[in-house]
Amino acid sequence: MLTISTKNAPAAIGPYSQAIIAGNTVYASGQIPIVPATGELVQGDITVQAEQVMKNVGEILKAAGVSYANVVKTTCYLADMKDFAAFNAVYEKYFTGKPARSCVAVKDLPKGALCEVEVIAVQ
Repeated sequence: MLTISTKNAPAAIGPYSQAIIAGNTVYASGQIPIVPATGELVQGDITVQAEQVMKNVGEILKAAGVSYANVVKTTCYLADMKDFAAFNAVYEKYFTGKPARSCVAVKDLPKGALCEVEVIAVQ
């Protein structure tokens, strides 16, 4: 196994890695809309937060030597299912290959985020 770490994505805020490569599979931890340079949650609505999440996911994928095109599965968490359509509008710009996906609403996300996305990709 290989641990992936990049300063271009938020540092882990708990006892976990940004991503792990096992075999030819990349397992990326969930990303919330934290600005890597400041460590603070980006301010804004679901569109602004989803854009930051996708940037963070992209940096982790890049550090692992893959791209959005390599993603086979995503799991998306929303603080409010009313944000589903706006979230999808951002999501579809990045995940053009339409990987398998789960999307659920949850009671709370870390730091009060509106969304979180985790991915599995193959090399």
